[in-house]
Amino acid sequence: MYKSLLTALLLCVSVTASAAEDLSGVTLVLGDQARNLRSLVEASGAMKGASYHYRWANFQGAAPLFEAQRAGAVDTSYAGDLPVLMAAAGGVDLKIIATNVGDAGSNGLIVPADSPVHSVRDLAGKTVVVSSARGSISQHLLYGALQEAGIKREAVPVRFVLPVDASAAFNSGQIAAWATFDPYLGIAEQHGARLLRDSKGLTTALSFVTATDSSLKDPLKRLAIADFARRLAKARAWGIAHPDDYNQVYAALTRLSPQASAPITARISHGIRPVSAEDIKKVQGVSDLFSSLAILPQKVDVQAITDTSVFEARLQ
Repeated sequence: MYKSLLTALLLCVSVTASAAEDLSGVTLVLGDQARNLRSLVEASGAMKGASYHYRWANFQGAAPLFEAQRAGAVDTSYAGDLPVLMAAAGGVDLKIIATNVGDAGSNGLIVPADSPVHSVRDLAGKTVVVSSARGSISQHLLYGALQEAGIKREAVPVRFVLPVDASAAFNSGQIAAWATFDPYLGIAEQHGARLLRDSKGLTTALSFVTATDSSLKDPLKRLAIADFARRLAKARAWGIAHPDDYNQVYAALTRLSPQASAPITARISHGIRPVSAEDIKKVQGVSDLFSSLAILPQKVDVQAITDTSVFEARLQ
């Protein structure tokens, strides 16, 4: 009996080792926005010991990131709820695999320091620049803020500009009001921008790690993506517990001073975890709203684009 048990145990170890060895041939391309995930992973050391290869692909906003995912140039991406829905409605091949619980203070509607605009109500008749594209979290914030203030959406013209270009225009006084997100929001505030409204109480503040459906259909890539999602969760927990260390790495990668980046890293996230039924319900509400507004070209069934099994997928 002992001999048969030992044989079974050795067989199990052999199979696991073989599978782990197989992952050495896997390379993941990890899509990121403004180096948010990369800074966290590098600061925490969360990817040490990974049995697969990976490289980062950085984008300034969700729109270009999802275009890369559409082209199959990245295996994973990271974005807010509405951009994920926009990508899915536009036919991007993706599945939601993990939830990032964001900070609503990281998305804001701002004006220059000397602007005569002092409330959202004052925006009537003025053009607001939204980053980064139609269906962004910043558009969600703007529409929520206008509804709260009793201003019709039609009364506020909107232009969509990628955040790097918008940042330069805002700093040079070419933009009267800008709806944007960190780190661009935090940088603008440090240069004197005034906050009219953040997204507290207006949006879900949820963002998601997604994976390309075709990558998930590859059994070995699926295991590597699952491992990456769990490492991200550990990295986020580490960042919350070690804010100063995290901020130093984030500052170095973004070329900000540690003093400038500290307010940004302080509100970057409250944790990454598996997708819950409540998350799906909340985001379905966002889908229903923005499809009714014709922002989404079609309603998205959030349950259908979510794979809750990936997070726990492990080597057998």
